Amino acid sequence: MPHRKGRKCNLAHHIIAPSQGEVGRTLSLASLPQGRSARDPSGIIWASTAQEIPAGPGPMCLFCFQAQEQDVSRIIQALNECLAALPRQLLRKVGGIGVSGQMHGVLFWKTGQGCEWTEGGAAPAFTPRAVSHLVTWQDGRCGSEFLASLPRPESHLSVATGFGCATIFWLLKNSPEFLKSYDAAGTIHDYVVAMLCGLPRPLMSDQNAASWGYFNTQSQSWNVEILRASGFPVHLLPDIAEPASVAGRTAHAWFEIPKGTRVGVALGDLQASVYSCMAQRTDAVLNISTSVQLAASMPSGFQPAPTPDPAAPVAYFPYFDRTYLAVAASLNGGNVLATFVQMLVQWMADLGMEVEESTVYSRMIQAAAEQRDTCLTITPTVLGERHLPDQLASVTRISSAALSLGHVTRALCRGIVQNLHSMLPSQQLRAWGVERVVSSGSALSRNEVLKQEVQRAFPFPVSFGQDVDAAVGAALVMLQRNLHQEES
Repeated sequence: MPHRKGRKCNLAHHIIAPSQGEVGRTLSLASLPQGRSARDPSGIIWASTAQEIPAGPGPMCLFCFQAQEQDVSRIIQALNECLAALPRQLLRKVGGIGVSGQMHGVLFWKTGQGCEWTEGGAAPAFTPRAVSHLVTWQDGRCGSEFLASLPRPESHLSVATGFGCATIFWLLKNSPEFLKSYDAAGTIHDYVVAMLCGLPRPLMSDQNAASWGYFNTQSQSWNVEILRASGFPVHLLPDIAEPASVAGRTAHAWFEIPKGTRVGVALGDLQASVYSCMAQRTDAVLNISTSVQLAASMPSGFQPAPTPDPAAPVAYFPYFDRTYLAVAASLNGGNVLATFVQMLVQWMADLGMEVEESTVYSRMIQAAAEQRDTCLTITPTVLGERHLPDQLASVTRISSAALSLGHVTRALCRGIVQNLHSMLPSQQLRAWGVERVVSSGSALSRNEVLKQEVQRAFPFPVSFGQDVDAAVGAALVMLQRNLHQEES
């Protein structure tokens, strides 16, 4: 990844970047004015909207209780609300649009009929037309038996339920007539780019293609022969484009954004989030929120093993310039602390005393801060892990001297960090050239004990409080693209 720290932008326009958090729930935009960077929050102009969009069984799977579908019209409505919240004079200065969103999901549309533009009014915008619901990454209709029946991919990444190609296989088997109604498919953010540019065929970066499954990152191609042999509708697979490249230009004015504005190929939310705060390739990015992620940029020339290893705790995702991100993603983070708090509150209620969860949380963190060390060991995997789905939590080295709230909370915070460290040890990070850990996340920001345990586990300089945001990352990627073209 190119070095960006301290570099000034000499462009006289803004870069705007919509990004979806929890798909259909929150959507934010970041505008980076002249000479500003993600590390200067005073220069970033934000708009965001939150909208509750129900997810559950939809038209594609009415009786699938594990199905997760969302109404694309509601998502685009949230996008329009977000744009409407930005100053009109700022939108007139937009010189590029970067887009990112959550990976894996899929929706379908009819080419040339995917949306309808409303022009001539105060706010030109598009609304979905011949479009299916979005099947989100959380969709669970593809059970283990169904996944086992699918052909083996020629890829280093496994195929899971919620992945675009797995969903299409499921529809091919269970609703073949449904697929005949559409001739284009993509993620929700690929759809937005296609509608903005009026693309005859959707474009997809390798970041999103890899998240669908059946994509070979080394050859930069779909497993077309494998898929075709199984009857898969390969005409639905989007064309592949380089991440950070320009997909096209806006075919219409969009609110106050001028017609002809450059639009970047849609990025994955993971990659855009990491890009927003990884100033140097030697940085590792740690996020502790509900769950935990630790990502590091792999050295140039690295290639993952050609076949997937479901038992491996680290996965490798396409990044930029044909490099990869190594990602250890634990299911057990702030949610484990929340479970512990809820347990204590319930115990108190069982004893006839009412206490607020916020009070319990602050008291237990205070107690753990005063208890600088403990011999108690907690393995906090109450939710298992993707590579160890059957693993449960455990407590060992219990002694009568280590039963205080401070001991237990200290051990729990240490266990969360140590569990992640066991998945991606500091020795491995050092071998990859990591020199600093950039950390963020809601669970980390309000827990001094977790911060101490991160510093204890990772013998690198650790920075705290860095905002990790996909909208900022998408804007920065687009800004660099514009800057390079301006300088060439």
